[in-house]
Amino acid sequence: MISRKDLGLLVLILVVSAVVAIINPRFLSPINLANTANLIGLFGLFAIGQAFVIISGGIELSVGSIIALLGVVFVDLVAGGSASPLAAFLVVIGLGCLIGLLHGVLIARVGLQPFVVTLCGLLIYRGIARYYTEDSTAGFPFGASFPTLEWLVAGRLYGVPHSLIAFIIVAVVAGVVLHRSVFGRYLFAVGKNDEAARYSGIDTHRIIIAAYVICCGLTGFAAVFIAMYTRSISPSSHGNFYELYAIAAAVLGGCSLRGGEGSIVGVVLGTVLLQVLQNLVNLLGIPSSLNFAVMGSVILAGVLADQQLSRRRHREPRPHPRSPTQ
Repeated sequence: MISRKDLGLLVLILVVSAVVAIINPRFLSPINLANTANLIGLFGLFAIGQAFVIISGGIELSVGSIIALLGVVFVDLVAGGSASPLAAFLVVIGLGCLIGLLHGVLIARVGLQPFVVTLCGLLIYRGIARYYTEDSTAGFPFGASFPTLEWLVAGRLYGVPHSLIAFIIVAVVAGVVLHRSVFGRYLFAVGKNDEAARYSGIDTHRIIIAAYVICCGLTGFAAVFIAMYTRSISPSSHGNFYELYAIAAAVLGGCSLRGGEGSIVGVVLGTVLLQVLQNLVNLLGIPSSLNFAVMGSVILAGVLADQQLSRRRHREPRPHPRSPTQ
């Protein structure tokens, strides 16, 4: 079910797209649309994972560093011939889930703040990636070809990038998990009020840990797609600020940074809008250095909108039940 907020976001996307298309007709060119769709898929995969953590009341700041670390691991395993592409793919996702498990345990069991844990992860995983490659660029050897892997991850089906197809599949599954399962209801309850959820009999620790496992597992999944898209990885810069893209997409999609609110449809629309805005910056010749200014403005606007909506909901008078004598 599409909420009023999601519908408003969809209208905004259509309006912005129409304005960009009028200003620069290249926006509607098949090449530009395909490239934009590919980026929506790549960034949308880990944005959905970020949404699970934000809904739980946490934050995951190490997304970009995880993508860098798991990306170089994947390239090394495949290019070095030490593992088949399928085995390397499973190893990367497994490592992502393991990182999420570690973060979840430190936050839920040990009691550390999500900001501290994931900020330390941002530094640690980036450092490990640089040490792993001796601070050099990791890539596939010249002339190396992996036809099946390249078609599955970086190919297109009737012009539609496989990254976008994977994103849609993940979004559907995540939507069912979040909005149609007991786990989803528990996740919203934990994000809304952790203490009340605990008194209600919910194993809040397990729910929080699961949210981080899902987030980092999807980040590992995205790392494979991004590694095959870039074909080479510089561990010092690969994935830089990707966590901001994920947070911006989630916030745009209606996920409250206070936790307990959000929808997968909203995250999908937030990802689309963010990439349309990025495309707008490129097509209009705006300096690419302003990309981060656009992201920061988007996050600020989303937080302000969420704050205003929250205040409005609290100000609305609640109807009083009628007494038996009325």
